[in-house]
Amino acid sequence: MFSNFHTHSTYCDGKSTPEEIVDYAVQLNLKSLGFSSHAPIPFECPWCMKRETLNDYLMHINSLKNSKQGIAIYTGLEVDYIPDTIGPLDFSKTLDYTIGSIHFVENFRNGKGWEIDGSHQHFHDGLAEIFKNNIKDAVDRYFELTREMALKSRPTIIGHLDKIKLQNTGYQYFNEADRWYRETIEDTLKAIQTAGCIIEVNTRGVYQKKTDSVYPSRWILESIKKKRIPITVSSDAHHSNDLISYFAETFQLLREIGFKEIHILTESQWKPYKFNEDGIKIN
Repeated sequence: MFSNFHTHSTYCDGKSTPEEIVDYAVQLNLKSLGFSSHAPIPFECPWCMKRETLNDYLMHINSLKNSKQGIAIYTGLEVDYIPDTIGPLDFSKTLDYTIGSIHFVENFRNGKGWEIDGSHQHFHDGLAEIFKNNIKDAVDRYFELTREMALKSRPTIIGHLDKIKLQNTGYQYFNEADRWYRETIEDTLKAIQTAGCIIEVNTRGVYQKKTDSVYPSRWILESIKKKRIPITVSSDAHHSNDLISYFAETFQLLREIGFKEIHILTESQWKPYKFNEDGIKIN
C-alpha cells in the first residue's frame, strides 16, 4: 500500500482530471492521495493554475473528499517561493498541506524569471546572462532560496530538493562530490531541520529518464537519515498512470540506507509509518 501527495491534474499542467486520478488511486489501493496543482503566480506561467480557477480547484477537491471514494483525499498546492512575491504561507490557511518548491532563480534583464528546470538552452541562457556562467553562484543561489523558503515560508513539504541537478547530466556543470556543493547541501538540510519541514523523495526524474537518481540523491538521503529529518515519497505525477512510478525501487533504496519510516498524512496529521519494498505497513 502506498500514498502520494505530489500530483498534478488538469487544473495546471497535469494530463488527468482529478476524477481520473482518484479512480486510479483506488485501483492501486493507495492509503492517501494529495492533490498539489501548481499554485497561481502573479505573472504569466503556462504550467501554473490560473488565479481565477483556484476557488474551483478547492471546491472540486473538497467535493471528492466528501464522495467517500474509499481513500483519504487531501487538498494541497505546490507553491513557488519567489522572495517578496509569493510563497507557501500565502496559501497555507486554506489547505491541508503545502509543497514548497524553487523553480525560478532570479530574472533575465527583460524581467522574466529564469526557470532552472526548463529547456537546457533556457538554463544555459540564464546561467550566462544572470550568473556570467558561474555555476557555483547559480547553484548556491538556488539552495539559498530553498533555505529562505524553509525558514520564512514554512512549507509542509520541501519539493524535489536538488532538482537543479536535472541540468547536470554527465556532470557537465559540476560534480556532486565537490566540497562547495556538499557544504551548501548540508547548510540547506540544517535549515530544513530547523524549520521542521518534511522532505519529499521524488521519483519523477528517474521514471522520466531525465536523471539517474531520485531527488534528492542517495548521499543526500544518507545525510537526511543521520539528521532524522522526516521524509515522504511522491512521484510528482502529471498523469494518473504515474501515481506510483518507481516507488518499489525507491522504497528498497530507502531501506538500504536505513530508513524505517516515512511520513503520511492521515486523519489530518502527518504520522510516521513503517514500510518495506511493498509499501506502507498498516497495523
